[in-house]
Amino acid sequence: MRILMFGRGVIAATYGWALEQAGHDVEFYVRPGRAAAYGDTIELDLIDTRRRVWGKRVTASWPVRYRETLEPDHDFDLIVVSVQHYNFAEAVSFLAPRIGRATVLVFNNLWVEPSDAVAALPAEQVAWGFPGAGGGFGDDGVLRASLLPAVFLGTLGRPLTDREQAVRAVFREAGFRIRENTDFRGWLAIHFIQNAGLHTQSLRLGSLAALAGNSRNVREAILATRELLPLAEARGVDLRHHRAELLPFTAPIWLTAPAMAWMFGHYPPMRTVMQAHANPEELRAVCRDTLAEARRLNVPVPRLAAAEPYFAAEKTA
Repeated sequence: MRILMFGRGVIAATYGWALEQAGHDVEFYVRPGRAAAYGDTIELDLIDTRRRVWGKRVTASWPVRYRETLEPDHDFDLIVVSVQHYNFAEAVSFLAPRIGRATVLVFNNLWVEPSDAVAALPAEQVAWGFPGAGGGFGDDGVLRASLLPAVFLGTLGRPLTDREQAVRAVFREAGFRIRENTDFRGWLAIHFIQNAGLHTQSLRLGSLAALAGNSRNVREAILATRELLPLAEARGVDLRHHRAELLPFTAPIWLTAPAMAWMFGHYPPMRTVMQAHANPEELRAVCRDTLAEARRLNVPVPRLAAAEPYFAAEKTA
């Protein structure tokens, strides 16, 4: 399959490598002028957990191909879009006249209504998913990331199309397990507020890594997430359909806080994600947008509101 990764972020690079290793033809679309700046290789330092629970370390200098233009008559079968949520509208605007015959996999965090976010794209050419990976590019240019064994795919309440089945086949053939959800709108909203709850603490502490091994700070993050669950309900999400995703935040906190703190600090794939994340503005934007929505819907979120000085557009403390 001919696959275009939209951009060269952490998710695009990590999954681009995995999909190319599975035999697919992978290229990256980047803004004009970026290809020369990036160079013709990506230096990888990955923990790949698709076949080993504790992961296999992969270090490589991976040759990649970039393109800085995209014509409507291109021959890509799949375009994978994973950008910061606040850049998603720009990405869709660019792709709308250039989608061609490709399927667009929205592999992205979103807080806006998903159907509205892709309204400019042909609905029958859109598939929905979310990555199970994370990390960051270091100052030395090396991508340090973890690739988890599952990817999250779903629909907005309708049967799978042939295109969506083909997307699932691509990931299965690359060694990934599929975690399916028929209410992907709700899944995305819950994931977003989970991030906001976590970052009430990570931003206060100065980094995601500072959460590792500290049960007290993780406990506060869990409580912040619990306070945000009514916000998901206010947006029309039925929490009963997402009990598994919510279990770490709804189970007894004396059990979940130490377990999550241990995982953040001692499970190598998760520790890598926590230590390598290199975009604090992404975390601030998640919190800002969540708080703005809570205020719009008049849902009290005291812990997130108290953390506002750490993510306000202009810092007040």
